[in-house]
Amino acid sequence: MAERITALIVDDHDVVRQGLRAYLEALPDIEVIAEAEDGEAAVRLAAQHIPDVALMDLVMPGMDGVEATRGVKNASPRTQVVVLTSYHEDEHIFPALRAGAISYILKDVRMDDLARAVRRAARGEATLHPRIAARVVQELQAPGREEFNPFTELTDRELEVLKLIANGLANREIAERLIISENTVKGHVSNILSKLHLADRTQAAVYAWRQGVVRRGTS
Repeated sequence: MAERITALIVDDHDVVRQGLRAYLEALPDIEVIAEAEDGEAAVRLAAQHIPDVALMDLVMPGMDGVEATRGVKNASPRTQVVVLTSYHEDEHIFPALRAGAISYILKDVRMDDLARAVRRAARGEATLHPRIAARVVQELQAPGREEFNPFTELTDRELEVLKLIANGLANREIAERLIISENTVKGHVSNILSKLHLADRTQAAVYAWRQGVVRRGTS
């Protein structure tokens, strides 16, 4: 008999974790070996248990699902991350996939389809919700993606924020420099990551240097 697929469930809602565990544990080929209610716990448990698959919520307090996905992949490279979320906007889809998720499933999925996605992930095969797959295809087919120009596609304020990120400033420092609220800065950062399809501010900083948004000796 083949070994059972080991799974880690990551969701900040207890009722969701319980429901997923009850369903998956009833299947003969899947074993839930741990649950995490936040990203930090997910990374710790992934390092401890080395699960075959991690079912990952995206919006959680503290470390969100994108950061947790990256952390899980760093802690346990063999673990395949299946995003299970209610969010289907670009600012969630592309950062999650860039962070290392193999699959992206919406929470309206049928349970048998979810189980199928877990089995596919354990084999290293991707599963995308039809709505997500359509969005990814649209993005790949969009003309001129390779010629994305940050100087024209980002607003002047977003460019300012990107330059300050590239120079190592935190959100609070950016807010003080531009005389705007920290929440406004967070909004700009979110827009930048969405437009550039990047997972985090570190990638944004690297992008800014590579694209010449900032140059050595400038700020």
